Amino acid sequence: MQEALAAAESARLLAAPNPWVGAAIESPSGSFHLGATEAPGGDHAEIVALRSAGYDAQGSTLATTLEPCSHVGRTGACVEAIIKAGVSRVVVGVIDPDQQVDGTGVDRLRAAGIDVVVGIRAVEAAEQLAPYLHHRRTGRPYVVVKLAATVDGRTAAPDASSKWITGVEARTDGHRLRAESQAILVGSGTIRSDDPALTTRMVDGPNPRRIVLGSAPPDARVHPCLEWRGEIGGLLDLLGQEGVLQLMIEGGPNTIAQFHAEHLVNRYVLYLAPAIFGGNDAKPMFSGDGAPTIETLSRGRFVGMRHVGGDLRLDVELD
Repeated sequence: MQEALAAAESARLLAAPNPWVGAAIESPSGSFHLGATEAPGGDHAEIVALRSAGYDAQGSTLATTLEPCSHVGRTGACVEAIIKAGVSRVVVGVIDPDQQVDGTGVDRLRAAGIDVVVGIRAVEAAEQLAPYLHHRRTGRPYVVVKLAATVDGRTAAPDASSKWITGVEARTDGHRLRAESQAILVGSGTIRSDDPALTTRMVDGPNPRRIVLGSAPPDARVHPCLEWRGEIGGLLDLLGQEGVLQLMIEGGPNTIAQFHAEHLVNRYVLYLAPAIFGGNDAKPMFSGDGAPTIETLSRGRFVGMRHVGGDLRLDVELD
């Protein structure tokens, strides 16, 4: 499963709106064959691994990060290919909550006499596939808020200057987060003050679809973009229907506070620089009123913490 998880990472930027799945086949002779989901219209990870294995698949063990599909879409059902190849054992990370699968893949494999084990490295597989799993369960994109701040939680100086709080490594990592997201959103105030392009430039990856809450000036660099003036919940429903698995929010503080207040944020990715403003006049991460009491704080879990250059990246998933 560790090999399958590693293989899945190679598909992260190209598989959406399909899940980025990894598969690994260990043949009876001990040789390994890996597969990862191809771009939409291409093969799923299990098929790629089976193609690599050839006759080695007979009597083998296949590990896959997500339950193999049991329905025919743009490609054939993976479970049928697994059965036909003569695989003896299948190890699954997490069950696919898609209504066309949701346990039927495992049931079909077991009905064919294949030994199936579910839940191996499930926490890691679910973390890797969090946007896809959330989308299939709710119909909405997984909402990630990205923030860069000083240790004392400030995002810009009193004169509104903010370039650059974090180092180039953290900014590059932030651009990878853009590439991993199918859409990116900011408020109209950020467009007017910063005129961001919101494209992926510091890594090799796709540009996300650009969305502005409110309106953008005709000459703003964010164009072409979707200018949204309705309810946020309606926007999330629309994006989910259009295959957006992950929506990234980059600002500003009013927009982030609005998503937070409506309990629509799934994860915060916070880049902390070893810098301190040392006062309350610098701009905070949020605008407006927060939780009125300690009992009403938004709680979550640290699901990632690592150094990125000289800065610290903290990932917090909310309950």
